[in-house]
Amino acid sequence: MDHLKKAFQKARDEERPALVTFVTCGFPTVESTIPILFSLQNSGVDVIELGIPFSDAVADGPTVQNASNDAIKQGVTIHTVIDMVRKARDAGVHIPIVLMGYANPVLAYGEEKLVKDCAVAGVDGFILVDLPPEEAVRFRTYCTESGLSYVPLIAPSTTDDRMATLASITDSFVYVVSRMGVTGATTEVSAELPSLIDRVRKYFGSTPMAVGFGVSKPEHFASIGSQADGVVIGSKLITVIREAHEQKQDLIKAVADFIGSILSMRPKLHSKADPNNTSAQQSSVAAASIPLPKYEFGKFGGQFVPEILYDCLKELEDAYNSAMSDPAFWEEFRSYYDYMSRPSSLTYANRLTEFVGGAKIWLKREDLNHTGSHKINNAIGQVLLAKRLGKTRVIAETGAGQHGVATATAAAKFGLKCIIFMGAEDTRRQALNVFRIRLLGAEVVPVQSGTQTLRDAVNEAFKFWITDLPNTHYVIGSAIGPHPYPSIVARFQRVIGDETKEQMKQLIGGLPDAVVACVGGGSNSVGMFQAFEDDKDVKILGVEAGGSGTNTKQHSATLVAGEVGILHGVRTFLLQTDDGQVMDTHSISAGLDYPGVGPQLAYWKDTGRAQFVAATDAQCLQGFRYLSELEGIIPALESAHAVWGAMELAKSLPKEKNIVLCLSGRGDKDVQSVAELLPKFGPEIGWDLRFMANGS
Repeated sequence: MDHLKKAFQKARDEERPALVTFVTCGFPTVESTIPILFSLQNSGVDVIELGIPFSDAVADGPTVQNASNDAIKQGVTIHTVIDMVRKARDAGVHIPIVLMGYANPVLAYGEEKLVKDCAVAGVDGFILVDLPPEEAVRFRTYCTESGLSYVPLIAPSTTDDRMATLASITDSFVYVVSRMGVTGATTEVSAELPSLIDRVRKYFGSTPMAVGFGVSKPEHFASIGSQADGVVIGSKLITVIREAHEQKQDLIKAVADFIGSILSMRPKLHSKADPNNTSAQQSSVAAASIPLPKYEFGKFGGQFVPEILYDCLKELEDAYNSAMSDPAFWEEFRSYYDYMSRPSSLTYANRLTEFVGGAKIWLKREDLNHTGSHKINNAIGQVLLAKRLGKTRVIAETGAGQHGVATATAAAKFGLKCIIFMGAEDTRRQALNVFRIRLLGAEVVPVQSGTQTLRDAVNEAFKFWITDLPNTHYVIGSAIGPHPYPSIVARFQRVIGDETKEQMKQLIGGLPDAVVACVGGGSNSVGMFQAFEDDKDVKILGVEAGGSGTNTKQHSATLVAGEVGILHGVRTFLLQTDDGQVMDTHSISAGLDYPGVGPQLAYWKDTGRAQFVAATDAQCLQGFRYLSELEGIIPALESAHAVWGAMELAKSLPKEKNIVLCLSGRGDKDVQSVAELLPKFGPEIGWDLRFMANGS
């Protein structure tokens, strides 16, 4: 902390802005990191931000994310980063080093242990993009006790009230994000930056501010540096390093030349800071001024988001709470039940029950809803919220395509523009739904990054959202994401369980003995389960995607095999490495191919209220087959996992017991995929549908 203060004070005494540079540890190679740090120091850099690689950095553009991915492939972990700082200090790197990254690797390492180890290694502070002050109370305390700095971020969307709060906990400098969006070099400095800097000065007084995001040229440095105490350059420097490495040029010289060109236009600092306004320093780390984090499901939930999203989520939460208590909103929502095909029917699966030979199996037919799945319940509700907020565009992620279709349908119904993000692999697997989305007038963006599946679609949707928060609402389709999204999705999907409870009372005179649903992110399962949470005699069973088996790395069984972590803004169970990197997943069904799960489901697992099992790809196809052949109902592959789970549960129960299976979607979209997969799985499960040459 003191090291950082002295660096900014030295620059201020010399009437110049400090130059702060970002580089990713381990990029382009592990061996080049310390020489790069030396080159930055020798070239006149004042502070180094050293990036902790993370697999799912929602606030980073492709330049920084690709550098992070390259480092991860070389085995770089947070342990590597700390060791690198220690070696750099021993070798003579003396300027301040701030570690910059995301919360999950920190959580995996252990917050207190991390801070203590970093203090010993020579780290001066932290910038954790998705660990806002509300979620960082303990972490900030550890930092203060060890003399390290927790650096908050300010975004153009940050309100004045929140600036006052952030000023109260700033202990060295504040990082000011100059524009909306993700990291990345730009050609022009935002025209709104001077007014943003003036607002920051009002609340932060003489506390140094470093301005970053998009700075790429000497002219940018000169323009911003004449107003701010420091200028941050990251993406452009990463690009210089990558180009030099790929072209086999002298890497150290390339870094030095670039820094030299930036400093060639170093301006004289004309700071408007009021030296008498030292309120930020006087109230350093005042935890009492920070509201408590928002956890509705035990220790699960929260808002682990970049600062740029904080006030947008507050706006959404206020609108949601207002709508939930507004009878007119619910009257309008229910007025679309006919359009949505609600209530959905509850059907006794007599032939499937007879085949299994155990408990009675009932089907909650969400597959008969308009658009073919339960997703329309949430899509209509959230689009109504978007209209209440005055948004003109909605975006969504989708895996199997059903949420994309439902969101595009709701957008068409209410006249909003719509963009759907979908992993490129999923666009191949779900080509029919891609065409349906386009027929509805929406744009489909194939996501080429990562595994090109649902997780990557969520990443890209978040990145797009933060470029246009005033006009865009992100319709998250699963019960995932930062507060209040899990509660919003759960509330609009609760209609599934509420209807089921009333229908079973009418059909059998009481409650079922068990309810079963497939589990990916959790929208259909939460929708079914929450109505029975307090009915302790009703067994709750969730069926996850076991892929090739949970004893392999080819599955998506988060609750069966995951650990507590942070992904996409929420603390929940997560499939991750020991170092906090998100693991690649696999499922035969695109909609379940996700490494996280909703916090409400995580809470039910943690408390024992619900049980979770995994169905392999082969077992999923068995469920698909038997429901089709015995009931004349072709289920979605997602739902087929639950069919298998319900069949197995029914076998273990007496015939007088009753099980309700949430049939979350229909399988039209999956027929081609099943046809392609049967040559592999057919022999294993005894199912051969090959056509002969004569068409027989």
